[in-house]
Amino acid sequence: MESANQDINLNSPNKGLLSDAMTDVPVDSAAAARTSAPEGLTLAEEEELRSELAKVEEEIGTLRQVLAAKERHCGELKRKLGLTPLDGLKQNLSKSWHDVQVSNAYVKTSEKLGEWNDKVTQSDLYLSASSTLEDWNEKLTQSEAYKKTQETLSQAGQKTSAALSNVGSAISRKLGDMRAHPFSHSFSSYSIRHSISMPAMRNSATFKSFEDRVGTIKTSIRANGLSDM
Repeated sequence: MESANQDINLNSPNKGLLSDAMTDVPVDSAAAARTSAPEGLTLAEEEELRSELAKVEEEIGTLRQVLAAKERHCGELKRKLGLTPLDGLKQNLSKSWHDVQVSNAYVKTSEKLGEWNDKVTQSDLYLSASSTLEDWNEKLTQSEAYKKTQETLSQAGQKTSAALSNVGSAISRKLGDMRAHPFSHSFSSYSIRHSISMPAMRNSATFKSFEDRVGTIKTSIRANGLSDM
């Protein structure tokens, strides 16, 4: 007890003997760092699993390096071919949509929708609604109001066709009259004054001079016609 008290006493000359003795004790660092083995595993099995884990992690790192190199090579090939990121996006979307279409979920959903459609179209409610709509359509087409409306539209169409035909005939007759009548008659039936709607132009000296010349031509043509008779 006295030796113990002397070691604990801070004023004792032997105060560092205890710590020195403790530092001389060898410590297994690997054993201290190693966690306790999981329940149901021996130390040998644990060591084997840790070794396999280290190998797998090393392989993953190697594969990442290979993938990065392949991606760089792929980017260089696309750049040489002139492919843009948009083209790559389109290809990815097309491939993704194709994968969706061939997926089991998409196929099952399509089949289920087809079954629902068959059930709906073959149900009594759907058949009754279709029959009711057909009856309404038949009654509507056979009603007096529908027939009168149809007759009115038909008459309006006939009148429009007749009016267009009359306009075409009138234009054709007018063109025929213009070809058949002489130059003098055309000028006598259509005065140049009626073709000008601007008073300033009608009162100009140029227009009056031109009108005098046309009158002279008309007089000479009439005179020649009377002399030939």
